[in-house]
Amino acid sequence: MLPGVDKALQNERIAAAVTVYGLETVKDALRKTLDLIRKEIIKGAITKTNNTDELTDQIAAKVIERCRFLDLPSLRPVLNATGILIHTNMGRAPLGKKVFEEICETVSGYSNLELDLSTGERGSRDVHVSDLLKHITGAEEVIVVNNNAAALVLALTTLAKDREVIISRGELIEIGGSFRVPDILAASGAKMVEVGTTNKTRLSDYEDAITPNTALLLKAHRSNFSVNGFTEEVGLGELAQLGKKHNITTLYDLGSGLLIKPATLPLEREPDVKSSLASGIDLLTFSGDKLLGGPQAGIICGRSDLVKKLAKAPLMRALRVCKLTLAALTSVARCYLDERSMIESLPLFAMLDMTPEQLHLKAQRFQQILQNNGVKAELTETVGRSGGGTLPDLTIRSWGVAITCDEKSQQKRSDYASRLFNGLLALERPVLAIRRQGELVFDVLTLEEEYFTHIAAALHKLIAGERRQ
Repeated sequence: MLPGVDKALQNERIAAAVTVYGLETVKDALRKTLDLIRKEIIKGAITKTNNTDELTDQIAAKVIERCRFLDLPSLRPVLNATGILIHTNMGRAPLGKKVFEEICETVSGYSNLELDLSTGERGSRDVHVSDLLKHITGAEEVIVVNNNAAALVLALTTLAKDREVIISRGELIEIGGSFRVPDILAASGAKMVEVGTTNKTRLSDYEDAITPNTALLLKAHRSNFSVNGFTEEVGLGELAQLGKKHNITTLYDLGSGLLIKPATLPLEREPDVKSSLASGIDLLTFSGDKLLGGPQAGIICGRSDLVKKLAKAPLMRALRVCKLTLAALTSVARCYLDERSMIESLPLFAMLDMTPEQLHLKAQRFQQILQNNGVKAELTETVGRSGGGTLPDLTIRSWGVAITCDEKSQQKRSDYASRLFNGLLALERPVLAIRRQGELVFDVLTLEEEYFTHIAAALHKLIAGERRQ
């Protein structure tokens, strides 16, 4: 009783779908739907029916659903109500409207990506951001690749392949997604030489390990965890001096990417690029989408001769970034020319700049909008985090609202919160909130105020659905 493809295309609803999604898309969805139904029939999941029209309507509904799924962008905007500033699963540092508006015209048409406007000849794509970053960080030279792991691989492959790289055991870190520094070293072809212990490494440990085959002294910033207590590590300045003494290149994998330290923000314990380079270190690598507040990128800066050598390496072609990344990174870097502009223009720093009192008032405004929509909500204190493998010890006093439930059972309250949580993720504009001890909590630290009404209306609809069940 299953209709053929040609006959099914005559169905009114399927024919209408063709005008929206195109014939080839609908035919593909139709073939896959018929194949799926055929398998269900064989399994006995669908029993025989004498109503052919009803079966065709079921097929049409599944075809339209499949077409809609294909047409809906998989990568789309999500509202962040978690209080985690650099949320790895949500694209790390948000760029903000200012950057988007500034780069929109540049990336939507042609640009001078590799065009020297003074000569009309071919130019270099690196110039668009390198001068800015050199000015901000004090580096002699800068190049950009597609992420910090790529920056580290490029440096190690070019400068230390088949040679020794000395690193402290306490800095053999995992950077997320199961990527580990030892694995990156192995992939580059360099030979790792571990020195010191997990909690203590001295300058003499590095010096004793130096051989004629030593290419690099590598230091990695423990940006995603902290070690306290009976510890000792070698400072950047000491390592830089040791490298100069033995004519060995020193490389610092800073990772987290804080360019400078604004005095008003809680970043005093985090190493920054500018200060690190001032210590005398030869090369430094860091991410663009963490504490820098920009797009995904890996930035290599430091001694001019070394950076230029990396820029000419064959691997550089495979790791270079596109015009979208360069445009966004340039726009973000320009914000650093003025500290106040940086804080106001880049969402990451604007959020870090908010006081608990401001966040409390923001939460009160959200609570009022929720109550106006018939949603019971209580103010609650929360703790924001930096996230994204940065500032592991930083806690941010914040405020949020918790959706309350009349159920007395902890399990029922928890189930209720989970249903609302999943319902918000299923929205066309999804919302990621926090499930906490049977409550659904929205931390306003990372939540833009312009979306309070959207969330309140969605919650009103979800809760109304709960009451009807």
